[in-house]
Amino acid sequence: MTTRHFLEADDLTAGELITVLDLAEAAHPPAVLAGRGVALLFEKPSLRTRNATEMAVVQLGGHPVSLRAEEVDVDVREPAADAARVLSRYHAVIGARVFEHAKLARMADAATVPVVNLLSDDSHPCQALADLLTLRQVWGGLAGRTVAYVGDGNNVCRSLVLASALAGVRAHVATPPGFSLAAETVERAAALGGQLAVFTDPEEAAVGADALYTDVWASMGQEDDAGRRRQAFEGFTVDERLMARANDGAAFLHCLPAHRGEEVSAGVLDSPASVVWQQAENRMHAMRGLLLFLCGSGNG
Repeated sequence: MTTRHFLEADDLTAGELITVLDLAEAAHPPAVLAGRGVALLFEKPSLRTRNATEMAVVQLGGHPVSLRAEEVDVDVREPAADAARVLSRYHAVIGARVFEHAKLARMADAATVPVVNLLSDDSHPCQALADLLTLRQVWGGLAGRTVAYVGDGNNVCRSLVLASALAGVRAHVATPPGFSLAAETVERAAALGGQLAVFTDPEEAAVGADALYTDVWASMGQEDDAGRRRQAFEGFTVDERLMARANDGAAFLHCLPAHRGEEVSAGVLDSPASVVWQQAENRMHAMRGLLLFLCGSGNG
């Protein structure tokens, strides 16, 4: 059987995506990783991803081995392909949180076990799984609902749009000029049958939305550009006024960490509408579902 990798949300089919979400909520998951290791390479700092992934591995009976960038120094000390070949000899799965997405692709090409994207500059598919799991819990179902993303058309936005297209969720994306979603992502979402609408006005995007979602304006590696970005994103704060434009009872999501007073007001982040802590917890459950799928349960 061909080794399955998860580098972007659309590495799953629509049916497989639902299977992963169902597995994430399994009451008694099987110990598919008993006696096995999972290698977790972190080029970027992590709070949610490392804790969520390590605990998901433990819950499946496995042993997580987290590696910092300086311990491996991929593509400097040794090529990404060689590192993947070695780690494949020890572990059942390789997870990597990297800057360059192409590095993940090189690892996946050489690995003989599944490679999971724990975040790259291009995409964040494990976050998207947790997002949909959260929305399904809040809404009771996904198909026909609308999520509006307000902010930078970044890796989080890309994966959310593709996962939403697979799940039958309409996506509204509002970005300032120069920070729009890549044309390739718009085309891919359409090819998946997704309903995607793009805006430059957050208020227009919020109309008809069952949830509003945002992310920081300057991600890791963009700190030197933070000042310019604050100016460019003026008017894109998700505050009480913007939430009022959405449907009654709309939820608020954020992949965290959040900067109160910048991309989201404290009043929204800490309001009853906010499901960000549930969303953060679901990083663990979604990862457990994905590992179950990749390691045998539901991936026949």
